Amino acid sequence: MSSRPPSAPPRLAGYEYEKMLGSGGFADVFLYRQARPQRRVAIKVLLSTALDESVRHQFDSEANVMAQMSTHPSIVTIHQAEVSGDHRPYIVMEYCSRPNYGVRFRKERITVAEALRVGVQIAGAVETAHRAGILHRDIKPANILVTDYNRPALTDFGISIAAGQGEDVEDSQGMSIPWSPPEFFADPPRADVRSDVFSLAASVYSLLAGQTPFERRGQRNTATDLIQRIASEPLPSLNRPDVPPELNRALSIAMAKDPAGRYDTALAFGRALQQVELSLSLPVTQMDVLDDRGAAPAHDGEDDELVEHTRIRKVATVDPETGTSPGGRRRRDPYAGVAPALGAAPAAAGPASWSGASAPSAADASESTMLRPAGAPAGSVGRAPLAHEHREPEPEKPRTPAWPFVTLAAVLVILLGVGATLGVRHFFVEEPDPIATTDINVPEAPQEAPGAPRSLELQVVAPEQEGGGTGRVKVAWELPENFAQEDHFIVQWQDLPANYDRYGVQHEVHGRNSVVIEIPPQLAERCLTVRTVNPNGQSSEAEKKCLNG
Repeated sequence: MSSRPPSAPPRLAGYEYEKMLGSGGFADVFLYRQARPQRRVAIKVLLSTALDESVRHQFDSEANVMAQMSTHPSIVTIHQAEVSGDHRPYIVMEYCSRPNYGVRFRKERITVAEALRVGVQIAGAVETAHRAGILHRDIKPANILVTDYNRPALTDFGISIAAGQGEDVEDSQGMSIPWSPPEFFADPPRADVRSDVFSLAASVYSLLAGQTPFERRGQRNTATDLIQRIASEPLPSLNRPDVPPELNRALSIAMAKDPAGRYDTALAFGRALQQVELSLSLPVTQMDVLDDRGAAPAHDGEDDELVEHTRIRKVATVDPETGTSPGGRRRRDPYAGVAPALGAAPAAAGPASWSGASAPSAADASESTMLRPAGAPAGSVGRAPLAHEHREPEPEKPRTPAWPFVTLAAVLVILLGVGATLGVRHFFVEEPDPIATTDINVPEAPQEAPGAPRSLELQVVAPEQEGGGTGRVKVAWELPENFAQEDHFIVQWQDLPANYDRYGVQHEVHGRNSVVIEIPPQLAERCLTVRTVNPNGQSSEAEKKCLNG
């Protein structure tokens, strides 16, 4: 909550003010009750003192960004964006009634299981934003709200930017220092997707520590102190007996000082948290990612169970002519759903004509079918006269001779008999055999084996620490000349001792030409190989590189 006095809630047509929810640097958030449809909503209103062009543009961008992604289950839903009668822009959002994590992590001990679940679900939201080309840049516990269904939801994209505009960080305002990465305070400041990975990991750390990552109890914690610690001091390990080493390691990687030492994506960080869930025998949390690029997810050699718990959905464009039928184009009735005009005359009304009733479906079997004369207005269902009602006798109508009907019936019987005979004959006449074709097996040309990666380089991004701390190395290479989009790479340490199984796993790399992996400790020479593999399983020659010392 901001220290300034809150602004007055605006009068908005269709909304009734209830109470204040919170304050920020440039806006206040109020609780309103919407009249139609009836529901409680949170409305974020820009301050009248912050109506300069840059802040208003930032506010409009937030509305557009959140509306673009608010169908994600872990991103707060946007209902409307408008300007009030006193010229203040406002955003109508989903109201998340439960306390947000900015309130909770200071007041209660959050379990490891809950922190992991929140981290995985928000990682899916952040990855979705990144795939849409958006950096959040202000991920923190207070921006992780909790819905009525106890699901975390990311909000406040107020200082988000396009993912390719990292040079513009210094032009924005409102970044939260305790969860910001070191590159935010560099000269010039920069940001990319790994900056959001740092902030998300710092938020998960806060949920478990009960304080911000570089806050020191009993010491000064000014903005200057925090910036200095973020830039230079190592991340303290979480001092909780229920926090496993794997979780400390994942947070340490995600919050590396150098962005090159972090997980490349929020998806990779979410997968690391899922791996911790597996190691603790916890249910693996589903991670939802909406991808409009059509790119395959990177697997990086994770357990197949993690892939099963990562749902990456493509953005589908529905053709209104096609509908959702997978079998192709569906015929559309132009009058489907249109009620017939009241009192409309039937196509051919006879003296005692009745409208035809279609056979009821299985679902309608329990309901009675009521027939009424065609041409009768809707609602004029026939009924027996009540006892007290007096009905005038209807005048007797002249009888029609019966012989025309007898003649017509005889003609119809003859026609039906002829038609049935022709139909039966057509049904039982054998169709000619299709022209026989010869199955010619044309041998496929052998597929060219993929080329080997080129210019393999190793760069230590986190040196080994005394006392057994594992170092990390960035492995990078150039793509082979005949590289295809479906190909991937296998990175693996070679010639390791028998007790180094953890480091000897194969790292599958999809969609990029670099990866950060752990360094096997306490060995005089460590060598790894990188090779290209195509979808058929064909492998290139291995490119080898050694890390000495």
